[in-house]
Amino acid sequence: MAYFRNLDTQVASLLGLLKKDQRWLILMNADPDAMASAMALKRILARRVTSVGLASVNELSRPDNLAMMRLLRIPVKKLIPTLAAQYDRFALVDSQPHHHPDFAPFTFSIVIDHHPILEDHQPDFPFFEIRPDYGSNSSLMTEYLYNMGLRPGKLLATALLYGIKTDTQSFERPFHDVDIKAFRYLTKFYQSNLLHKITRSEFRVEWLKYFSQTFRKMRVLGNGLTAFLGMVESTDILVVLADFFMRVHGLSWVLMSGLHDNKLVVVFRGDGMRRDMGKFAQCLFGDVGSAGGHKSMARAEIPLENIGNQHAQQFILERLAKQRKRRASSSTPSK
Repeated sequence: MAYFRNLDTQVASLLGLLKKDQRWLILMNADPDAMASAMALKRILARRVTSVGLASVNELSRPDNLAMMRLLRIPVKKLIPTLAAQYDRFALVDSQPHHHPDFAPFTFSIVIDHHPILEDHQPDFPFFEIRPDYGSNSSLMTEYLYNMGLRPGKLLATALLYGIKTDTQSFERPFHDVDIKAFRYLTKFYQSNLLHKITRSEFRVEWLKYFSQTFRKMRVLGNGLTAFLGMVESTDILVVLADFFMRVHGLSWVLMSGLHDNKLVVVFRGDGMRRDMGKFAQCLFGDVGSAGGHKSMARAEIPLENIGNQHAQQFILERLAKQRKRRASSSTPSK
């Protein structure tokens, strides 16, 4: 019995797109799972095309992400028009085109993702594989490497293993059997010392002030918690805080928000049981910006012009209040 599912048809379809004179740019909204997936796809494309580049639509500032890039030698560059102009084919990993406005100008030939498929954004690309049941995109990419007989080196194996670890939160979030199989398979090749160095790089000293702000500004709403931090130097701060406060006993969801790059950014975390965070984000902010994600983690980005003159914190609180009223009315039995 094969260790992973057979992907002969998918592999043939993927390789059928590649020509030696092509220049491919792999795009992502960079985090550990996305960077590992991009490294894996680059390994697949290497020697089959002229060149392969990696580009992210977001700025990386989390210490673990920066440590991962440096220690595992991941050549990710910030996406800018002059960089994109150097390539003639585009791929997208760990995301879908509607997830970020900066993906809009591109025509993608390859999309490999594990986020839910929205009804009004059905995939239609020359090659795509989207598996919402997988806990990590790195697991999906590991399947492809295995099916193609490509053994991951220690840097790639460490990246993929860390991608699985972070997106499943060490298997505390929903995961698939394939995530466990991929993790076990990658332990044959990864470098434990490199992984240890990456996982020990969580916080920056200058971020500690945001913890203090959150303790002062947080509001508890039933079994949830929300805090608006105003201007933040990086949206990664919101991710760190949301993950931190999900450790508080009795909380089933956390919503952290702040202003960055003329946008209101909202990061959602949940326990994966009582409320679907992806649907929650879409319900709250899907009409004014990009919003969506998984059952236990999601994100929304709203251009400030879509809020008008309303204060961002009040905008969030009013939308939360309306959503709570809708839930209350829908749960009230009709007479």
